[in-house]
Amino acid sequence: MTTSSSDQPVAPPPALPHPVRAAYLAAEGFEDPLTEELRRKGVEPMGWHGRLALSSAPPVEAAWALDTWLAPELHPVPSIGAAAALLRARQRNWACHAVGHHRRAALIEARLPPVRARPLVFPGAAPTGHLGAWTLLAPDMMLLSTRKTSPFVNGAVQFVEDRVGPPSRAYLKLWEACARLGVWPSAGETCVDLGASPGGWTWAIAQCGAGVTAVDRADLDPRVAAMPGVAARRDSAFGINPADMGPVDWMFSDIIAYPPRLLALARRWVAAGTARRIVMTIKFQGGTDHETAEAFAAIPGGRVQHLWHNKHELTFFWDRDPGRTIPRPD
Repeated sequence: MTTSSSDQPVAPPPALPHPVRAAYLAAEGFEDPLTEELRRKGVEPMGWHGRLALSSAPPVEAAWALDTWLAPELHPVPSIGAAAALLRARQRNWACHAVGHHRRAALIEARLPPVRARPLVFPGAAPTGHLGAWTLLAPDMMLLSTRKTSPFVNGAVQFVEDRVGPPSRAYLKLWEACARLGVWPSAGETCVDLGASPGGWTWAIAQCGAGVTAVDRADLDPRVAAMPGVAARRDSAFGINPADMGPVDWMFSDIIAYPPRLLALARRWVAAGTARRIVMTIKFQGGTDHETAEAFAAIPGGRVQHLWHNKHELTFFWDRDPGRTIPRPD
């Protein structure tokens, strides 16, 4: 049995024991952290399709999901033409998560309006066009969702990269965080970059025209230190008193440290109230510390998310006005 309504789940094929009510797309290699996170929230994946975890429970917010399909529907598609017609009838823009049946999926895609995932030029916000997702569970069975949490094709965020200026590729995490927020440091704003050396994030902030104090006991890359608006402060990111920095528009941190120590640092800055926004990388060493990740997410005004450019990391977003820039799933 199937239905054309995006609000009602449909009966699955025999391989699935229950209707699909949500699907979570993991980054490659991070299926285990997503599985454990879902289980901690009472959601047991009933199966995987590639990197897509299928669930019979309603959608939950999942930090380790690059994308969440919020309204899955299962439809028989006896032909390529029928599959394309079904998708075109629902909406214009679709992204395919191809797992097997690649030739058939490509032929279906060829009959749909093109969705060109051009690399973003930073500074720039995430796409705003409505984008659905689909995949073939079998040659004649399609899973689709007209609504999903990420505006990017399969959650992948590509940029026109600068391969000359920054001292490392870490700047891409800051670019992605700001693109997802739809706001970035700008001229006249003040920022602090904790644990800044060698200066990838400081470079990205200064490129936006904002003033930035780079805090680290190690030196910045000389090219970054010489940029307009950059001031270096030789100090410990953990020992510094937020009040000593004065009011800042942004606090950034990409420090390598154990998650509980980073949590204490985040709480100190939130309690101080001197920063309008915080963007901080939570780096995991060894196993995934889900308890600390949940404690980050529980901070009022904050949330955590695995970015496309994160490795075994999550990014913590916080805003004094949580309705202003912190995006959440529908």
